[in-house]
Amino acid sequence: MMESIQTTTLQLPSFLHGSYSTIKRKAKAEGRRCAKHYQRNGTLPQPLELRTVSSGDVVFTHNVVDLQDEAPAWRLYMVSEVMMSLYDMDEKNHRHLSNVYETSFRETAWGALYFALSGRAPESAERTALRLEAVLRFWDSLHHGRYLHQKLNTFLTLEELMTTACGWAMDAWCPEGGASVRTRFEVAAERMARATREDSVEAILRQLPHILRFADRQRLNHPEVVTNPTAWREHLVSLDAATFERLSGVRPAWVLERLYLWDRQLDVH
Repeated sequence: MMESIQTTTLQLPSFLHGSYSTIKRKAKAEGRRCAKHYQRNGTLPQPLELRTVSSGDVVFTHNVVDLQDEAPAWRLYMVSEVMMSLYDMDEKNHRHLSNVYETSFRETAWGALYFALSGRAPESAERTALRLEAVLRFWDSLHHGRYLHQKLNTFLTLEELMTTACGWAMDAWCPEGGASVRTRFEVAAERMARATREDSVEAILRQLPHILRFADRQRLNHPEVVTNPTAWREHLVSLDAATFERLSGVRPAWVLERLYLWDRQLDVH
């Protein structure tokens, strides 16, 4: 079992609490503070203040359910505003800055959860494993949260939240099931961390029937090719390393994106 960090509370940066407009202002200021610190020292500073999430508080993890802008709340998804403000320092190197920010704050409970849920590219098997491992380290702390993700008035436990947002990783990398959500994520993360390209190909092919159910057939000009498992195996083998890495975690959205792009490419051959 992966070693977890024991704590009896969940703490989030104070800049993530308040009305939407207040958080946006504070998050942008935090991004500028991070940028100045990074320019001087080459590192990112820790938040100035952490606050404990009370037992009755709700943590919004997705903007789609955040309909009362001026109501004070915890808005984890607005970490993105910090990052956008940080990028203003050097827009050409935003990918590097994104990696630096993630590496720094994935080692906190709030950062671990944000990056696991955010769907930010890249989502290779290796990167996804790091994100899941971070959540698992802070599992006990994050367990104190009460979350709203993508369905109105549907309050989620940590297990329910991770299953809703990251269940695809369990399905692809721990299809045999397990004793609990936590143990399934532990198995999935371990397998993803050591996955070879061949392992990822097999995981994609195992999940393909499920993923294809979500494909928009009306968008496909060559369904007989791009829905064929044998053709998929050949296509995956032919991809360059960088393109394949994007798919290697087996997130359905990226597999579908590749399917539509492949279908368009067949039009010109």
